[in-house]
Amino acid sequence: MIKLRKKKADKTKLQEQIEKIDEIINRYEDRFKDGHKVLIELFQDINQEFNYIPEESLARISKRCGIPLSRLFSLATFYSSFRIDRIGKHHICVCSGTTCHVNGSDKVIDELQSKLKIEPGHTTEDGNWTFETVHCFGVCAHGPLVEIDGKYYHKMNPKKLNELLKKYEDDK
Repeated sequence: MIKLRKKKADKTKLQEQIEKIDEIINRYEDRFKDGHKVLIELFQDINQEFNYIPEESLARISKRCGIPLSRLFSLATFYSSFRIDRIGKHHICVCSGTTCHVNGSDKVIDELQSKLKIEPGHTTEDGNWTFETVHCFGVCAHGPLVEIDGKYYHKMNPKKLNELLKKYEDDK
């Protein structure tokens, strides 16, 4: 009985998502002749709405606009600003570049793995955190650098990280 309710809730949520995707596509449909520039704008809006580009959106765009799914997937995965996988409520990135590494980013990464119980590139089971590493943020003098939800924190160490994570957990 519980599974049936969950399935129905999932189906309702999917239908709502598809309706929202269609609403976004409708804003661009008459401009698809403009080529991939309009697709980037469309992807930006979808990414903004869902915090990633759902697979359903690629299928809807392909079906409604006659654009091959392979072309849409190629474009969505080419740009690092787009995501095709759902991410957590909070997105945390740790710089693993040379300077940050020399200054202790490996300890920050180890602490995050221990605290969140996930490896880089994954999302916690509760959907609260997605953890990634990046090769360089380009602000080496301030490393190790951690970015959470677009906000940057410098000179990070395990103690400061735990205080920071607590702040985000308290803000729930």
